[in-house]
Amino acid sequence: MKKPKRGQCRIIAGKWRGRKISFNDAEGLRPTTDRIRETVFNWLQPYIQKSHCLDAFAGSGVLGFEALSRGAENVVFIEKTIETVKRLKENVTQLDVKSASIYHADTLNWLRSQSIHERFDLVFLDPPFHSDLLSKTSVLLNSSGCLTEDAIIYVEHAVDTDIVLPESWLCKKEKCAGQVVYKIFERQL
Repeated sequence: MKKPKRGQCRIIAGKWRGRKISFNDAEGLRPTTDRIRETVFNWLQPYIQKSHCLDAFAGSGVLGFEALSRGAENVVFIEKTIETVKRLKENVTQLDVKSASIYHADTLNWLRSQSIHERFDLVFLDPPFHSDLLSKTSVLLNSSGCLTEDAIIYVEHAVDTDIVLPESWLCKKEKCAGQVVYKIFERQL
């Protein structure tokens, strides 16, 4: 059996600046580029310190690791592909992360579970492109009770994708890079 190819991403800033994390070549896995992450984390700077984060479709985990590197209190990574989960665990060990939880689960099922006791003030939603996961996940997030009242939600999707998000999510920033649209929302109740 052929071993999956590995890729690497570097963490841009914070305590792990310049460190590289590995990820496997899983279908639909496309880590957020350095250029986009630089912009996004400049936008998120006022919200990162001591935040409780959810990386809902973790993939490489680069968004969650970048948040931890820049001062997030903790990150919950949700990923359904077992090989990708193994890579996330390797990266947690390599970086000696003490404040991360990794769940091998389908994000929609995880959000539907009755056992979510955590509340998140920063969420990363970057599901596989050309799926209906973004709209479905946003509805579940909004109704699950796991978001704080003024949660910040990062959303990334393909430029040609129609998405429906909760009306209570106010778009604060938006940009496009090639075929990728990325936005920051603030939940308002």
